[in-house]
Amino acid sequence: MNQSKKNQEALTKIAGLANEATNYQEQQDSTTAAEVPTESQSIGCSIRMLPPRLHVKAAETAVNINPVNAPLTEYLMQIGGGMPEDPQFLTLLTSKYWGPAPRRLTVSFMEASPAALRTKILSHMNAWNRTACISFAQTTSIGQVRISLGGAGYWSYLGTDILLIPRDRPTMNLQGFSMALPDREFYRVVRHETGHTLGFPHEHMRREIVNRIDPAKAYDYFWRTQGWNRAIVDAQVLTPLDPIKIVGTAADQTSIMCYQLPAFITRDGRPILGGLDINATDYAFAGKVYPKPGAAITHDHQHAMATSEEDEWLESEDVNEEEIDQVIQSTIYKSNGAEVSA
Repeated sequence: MNQSKKNQEALTKIAGLANEATNYQEQQDSTTAAEVPTESQSIGCSIRMLPPRLHVKAAETAVNINPVNAPLTEYLMQIGGGMPEDPQFLTLLTSKYWGPAPRRLTVSFMEASPAALRTKILSHMNAWNRTACISFAQTTSIGQVRISLGGAGYWSYLGTDILLIPRDRPTMNLQGFSMALPDREFYRVVRHETGHTLGFPHEHMRREIVNRIDPAKAYDYFWRTQGWNRAIVDAQVLTPLDPIKIVGTAADQTSIMCYQLPAFITRDGRPILGGLDINATDYAFAGKVYPKPGAAITHDHQHAMATSEEDEWLESEDVNEEEIDQVIQSTIYKSNGAEVSA
């Protein structure tokens, strides 16, 4: 089998993992907490994935917002000798970054919550604005980023995918967050999930880090601590991002986008440290992808191929093209720094 064929099959396998993860999510939603064995209070993070019918539309939206999200032509030539016929194939190679234009994304909360809590969450979301041209602002209406504190787990949709989520559904979940939580959890969780909203995949899915994980031990660990079956572990932990499409920084196990993983599930007996806060490398990369006005704009690609849990809703609830376009325009700053009114 030639290398081109192997690469095509690898991408097909990734798509299959996404579908398996989808089936598991449906089963998990109907499973009671008592049925899921746990050994710690730790809550894992997952990147939510759109229903399959929206994958092509999501890719088209991402490229419309930021043309650099489009798959690399040279990579397509390497894996298949030309452009693939199946549009779903291209969705696996499409990034979800917002592009270099300064933007402000509005944020709302699905449940009634204390003003102090909302303010604190927003302040941690805006930590990325130290080097990036994307900022977040709370709104009393329906936000582009919609946070639930009552759902299960910590998760977010990836980057521009949030535009395709029905307005009555969350785009991010912070299970049980309250002012009673220690500050370190705001640094670790809110900043991590916001990274996903900015389009950043999981750092621990770099091949160098994945290769250190013992699959059998990982399956057991994530089942006991998160209730994840093999499909979810494959999708969220064991399927590496393709190095051809990762440009910008070397693998960094202290990135805020990297899981903390214990030594007993690694092959070398050393833990994967994971990130507790945005580090210098994270800030540098965010500034490269989202340069502030006056900074040099680069055109590096870092394609997010992390498969994930998938949500589902009726097709009649899908966000229409006109509404997506209106939201896109409403996030852009005018040259004088003012927001474009929706």
